[in-house]
Order: sequence, then C-alpha cells, then structure tokens
Amino acid sequence: MVKETGYYDMLGVKPSASQDELKKAYRKLALKYHPDKNPTEGEKFKQISQAYEVLSDSQKREVYDRGGEQAIKEGGSGGGGGRGAFRSPMDIFDMFFGGGGRMHKEKKGKNIVHQLTVSLEELYNGSTRKLAVQKNVICERCEGRGGRKGALEVCAMCRGSGVQVQLHQLGFVMLQQVSAVCGACQGQGQRMSHRDRCKTCVGRKILRQKKILDVHIDKGMKDGQKVVFHGEGDQEPGLEPGDIIIVLDQREHPVFTRQGEDLVMAMELQLVEALCGFQKPVQTLDNRTLLVTSHPGELIKPGNVKCVLNEGMPLHRRPYEKGRLIINFTVVFPVENFLPLNKLKELERYLPAKQEADEPEAMDHDLYICADLEDCDMARERRHQRHYYYVEDDDDFYPGGGGGGVQCQTS
Repeated sequence: MVKETGYYDMLGVKPSASQDELKKAYRKLALKYHPDKNPTEGEKFKQISQAYEVLSDSQKREVYDRGGEQAIKEGGSGGGGGRGAFRSPMDIFDMFFGGGGRMHKEKKGKNIVHQLTVSLEELYNGSTRKLAVQKNVICERCEGRGGRKGALEVCAMCRGSGVQVQLHQLGFVMLQQVSAVCGACQGQGQRMSHRDRCKTCVGRKILRQKKILDVHIDKGMKDGQKVVFHGEGDQEPGLEPGDIIIVLDQREHPVFTRQGEDLVMAMELQLVEALCGFQKPVQTLDNRTLLVTSHPGELIKPGNVKCVLNEGMPLHRRPYEKGRLIINFTVVFPVENFLPLNKLKELERYLPAKQEADEPEAMDHDLYICADLEDCDMARERRHQRHYYYVEDDDDFYPGGGGGGVQCQTS
C-alpha cells in the first residue's frame, strides 16, 4: 500500500503501473502541456515532470510510496543524499526526448518535439507520412545579425550586462536590491537603432518558417518510438541547429492488441464449434485472410489460449521475422431449453457420462432435501442490503424507507 497517490494521479496511472506505462503517460501529458504548445499551463507541466522524475527512479519511488511527497522533499529516510531537490522540468523533458539537458542546450538550438498518431496497420506494413512543422530559421538577409553590419552598440541602460538593478525602499531604513531583465535590450546587452534594423526580420535575427517532412515509419516500429531529423530543429545565431523529434503514438485497433512482437485478439465460438471443430476467417493487417482451423475432436475450452506462429508483428529492421498471433477463446453456450427433454436425453448419450455423487452409508432417503438452483444477481443483492437500517429500540433490522417492516415468523 502507498501512503498517497498524488504523483500517480498527476500522470493518470495506478500505483502498480510499470515503467513502460509511466513513460507512455508522461510522454502524452508532457507533449500536451508543454509551454510551447500551452503557454498558460506552465505549472501543470512542472507538476507532471516532477511526478515522472520521482516515479521513474526506483529509489525515489520507494521513498514516495512509503512516506509521500513530504518524504521526497526531505530527501527520504537516512538523508537520501539530497534526493529532495527537483530538476528543471525542461531538463527532464529534453532528457526524455533526447535533448540532452541544459549543458547540451548551451551549444545546440532548441529541439522541436511533435507527436504523430499512427495506425497499427502503418506500424505493420510501414508507411511514409508528410508532416508540416513550424521552426525558427536564421534570417538570410542579415545573416542573423538583426540589421546592418556593425550597427550593434552596447546598451546604455544596462551597460551590456542585460540586467538592470533597481533599489526598493522597505520601511524607513531598509533597501532591497532587485535585478530584472533590461527592458531596453530585452536582456541582450546590445541594441540597434530602428533605422539600422533588418527589414525582413525586424531585428529579431530569426524568422518563422514552415517545413514539410517525410516521416518514414519502418515496419515493426513501436508506440512511443522516435524518428529524429538531426539539425532540422530551431536555429539560433551562434548555435548548432536543434533536432526535430517525431514521437509515434499508436491508435487503438478494434481487433488486435499489440504485446511486444505479438498480436492478441479475441475469438468467440459457439458450443458446437468448440466441440466439433470450426474454420473462421481472420483479416490480417496486410489484407490477407487467415483461415483459423480447429479439427473435429480438437476440443476448445472457455479461456483457452492458442497461437498462430509467424503471424504477429514484423520485427523492426528484420521485417521477414514476425511474432505470434495469440487468440483468446470464449465459448457461447446455448440458451435455456434449446432442446426438448427427449432430445436432451438423446444428446446425453453422446456426451461423457455424468459423475455419480458418493452416497453416504446408512443415509435415510427421507432426509434428502431438494435444492433447486436460481439465478443470483449479486449486484441486486448488494443494493437490497443497503436499504436496511438499524433501529436501536428493539435491536432489529428493517427494510429502509418506511416504519417497522415485517419480521420473519419463527415457530
């Protein structure tokens, strides 16, 4: 049992969630609430990232399960070596999607991460999808300078530091020093007069550009797998261009569920098919028809699991090798009184003999009590029980809603 479930609730998973389930949940939520896509959801993005940082680390997860968020903030029992400090949400995002964290970002432009919804058929057969993305590119007209060459000059307001220091008086004696980004140069430390600015980028040094990408989905790729376009991300002057990272998001399929390299499906049989054999067509993801066959005498029981070899998902980079098609069987029994009594007696002759009950020695047959079976609706019984309440005066239970009710008569 876990002490609290706040981090699990934040990611929308159960406390028993596996690492794969945690990754999938974080990926979808992080892409949804990333500040670039949802500028007003910065706090939500931070909470999601912190929850994933804790739960994706086995030691931190154990501390959280045992003591909750307070235990994480305190560093866990026994000190914890500073475990309580959280990393930047953007660092977690970049490390998850291959950005490499803050140290890497200093040398490289910003990565662009997009989610691409794909069908199970596309992952099975392979596909090429066109995707339009928006990215920053260095202005060619001014070559990323923002204006005329040599027109940049040191900002007079911040003297090149990019920061302005202001003093605020607190009370009669105390002064508070506050640092803020320089409004004149927007923290650049340099500024340019309006007449010298580039007419194309208006001094911003970069332009917004639409890029059409051909995303090649190889056979056997998986949900959550990344397709990386190196050097196609955002550009900034003086930095190496970032990457565009496409994250595949598999759409749910109405028939098949993927488990690794296997495909899993359910198949419903009538009782006669389970006992006497059957042939059922199954449409594959590449539009072939498999004739799944059970021969007469090959009994299929309810809950049986069978498989067809080499009819699952192709292996990534080894498309001629495939997993299994796993079939979970359910058996539908006939409706009540589907045969008259004389026909049931005839059917009984072909079925295995009934197992006779052992009769206790010296049993008086007059003491036998006939016990007929009735349908039992457990949900209805629970609802019925909730309608009883306790009456203190005579220590009896009565049906709820009215007065005294009717008691069972005893002899």
